[in-house]
Amino acid sequence: MPHARPHRPRHPALSIAPDEFARRRRQLMKMAGEDAVLLVAAAPERMRNADAPWPYRQDSDFHYLTGFPEPEAVLALLPGRRHGEAVLFCRERDAERERWHGESIGTERAVADFRMDDAFPVEDIDEILPGMMEGRARVYCHFGREPAFDAQLMGWMRRLRQLRGGGVVPKEFVALGHLLHDLRLYKSRAELKLMRAAAAVAAEAHLAAMRAAVPGRHEYEVEAEILRAMRARGAVPAFPPIVAGGANACVMHYQANRAALKDGELLLVDAGAEVECYASDITRTFPVGGRYSREQRALYEVVLAAQAAAIDEVRPGRPFSAAHEAAVRVIAAGLCALGLLGGDADAAVESGAYRRFFPSKTGHWLGLDVHDVGDYRVDGQPRLLEPGMVVTVEPGIYVPPDERGVAERWRGIGIRIEDDVAVTREGCEVLTAAVPKEAEAIEALLAQR
Repeated sequence: MPHARPHRPRHPALSIAPDEFARRRRQLMKMAGEDAVLLVAAAPERMRNADAPWPYRQDSDFHYLTGFPEPEAVLALLPGRRHGEAVLFCRERDAERERWHGESIGTERAVADFRMDDAFPVEDIDEILPGMMEGRARVYCHFGREPAFDAQLMGWMRRLRQLRGGGVVPKEFVALGHLLHDLRLYKSRAELKLMRAAAAVAAEAHLAAMRAAVPGRHEYEVEAEILRAMRARGAVPAFPPIVAGGANACVMHYQANRAALKDGELLLVDAGAEVECYASDITRTFPVGGRYSREQRALYEVVLAAQAAAIDEVRPGRPFSAAHEAAVRVIAAGLCALGLLGGDADAAVESGAYRRFFPSKTGHWLGLDVHDVGDYRVDGQPRLLEPGMVVTVEPGIYVPPDERGVAERWRGIGIRIEDDVAVTREGCEVLTAAVPKEAEAIEALLAQR
C-alpha cells in the first residue's frame, strides 16, 4: 500500500472560538511579564512501527493556547513585542505533500483562522526566533519533556549568543506549567460544553457495553462495542478502555481485555471519550448474568454509598481531599460491617487497614488530559474547590482472588463506580449521570437485553 499517514481535515470544527484561545494567550503573557518569552511546541508525530504512525493527538498545552491541530509547530509568546506578541511557526503549504497527506493550514490561515499576530514557516525558525528572544530575561517552556525540542532550544540560545556577541540573552529557564496549568484547572463555559459532549458519548458507549456483555462473549467484544459507539459519534477513546470480567477487575489498570465473560461474575468497564481533545471518564460495574449475587450486591451498595458521600463534598470551598476522606469513612464502615475487616471503622481508617481493599484515591482532575493538570495542594494544604473545576469521583472495593483471611464468597470481586463532576457556584453537576448506577436500575436495563 502507499506510505500511509492519517488524513486530517484542515482543522477541527472548533467549539471553542479563536477569541478564547487568544484571551488565554494574553492572560498567560500577563502572568509571565514583559521581560519573558514563552515557548510551546506541538506534539511530535509518533511511529507505531516502521512506517505507520499513531493517530495524531495534539499536545494539550499547545492545544489550550492555539487550537492548532498540526505537528511541526512552535508557539512563541513575546509580551510587548511591537510587531505582534503571538507568533506561530508552522509548516507552509506544499501541493506535493498535500497530495499525499491532505490539506494543511499554512502560515496565512494560521493568522486568519487562529488569530495569531504573525506566522512564519517552521523551516525558518532557527533563523528568526533567536532574534525575537533577544533582551528577554526568562524563558518559560516545558524543558525536559521532549529531548528533540530541548536540543533545538539550546541551539537557539547558542545562536543568539553568536549573533549578538554575548548581548542580552535569557539567563533563566522557568517551568511553564507553574503558570499555564493553573489556568487550565478552571474550565470555561465552552470547555464545559465540550466535556458534557464527551460525557454524553461515553455514556452511550457504556450503555452499549451493558447490552453486549452476556455470558460466553469476550472482554474484547465488549471493548469493540465501546469503540464503535464512540467512533459513530466522531469521538475517540480518551484512554484504552478497561473491560475487566470477574477477578480481572481487581487489577487496577487491567488492559488485556481477552477473557471470556462468565455468568455469576461482575464486569467492570472503565472507559471515556475524547471530543476535540476534552475527555470524559466513566466506570460502571454490573453483573454479566443480569443480577448481582448477595455478596456482590452488598459490596456494590457500600461503594455506591461511598460515591454519594464523596460527591456531596464536591462543592465550592471544600478541600479536594474531602471527597476521598468521605469515601474512606463509608467504605471502612461497610467493610467492618460485612466482616472483611475486624474492629471498628474508626480504627480501620486510623490504621489504614481499609487500603487492603481500597488502595487508590477517589478521584483526579479532568479536562484536556484524563488525569488533568493542576496542583492538588497549595502551600502544603489541600486545594479548595472552586467553580469551573472538574473532578472524577471513583471509589472502589477490590478483593483479590487469593486474599487470605477473607471468606471464599468475597474473593475475586472488584467494584468501581466513577462519574465526572463539575464544581458549580451552587454545588456541583454530575456530567455523566446518563449512565445508571443504582443496582435496581442496572438490573432492569440488563433484563432488556
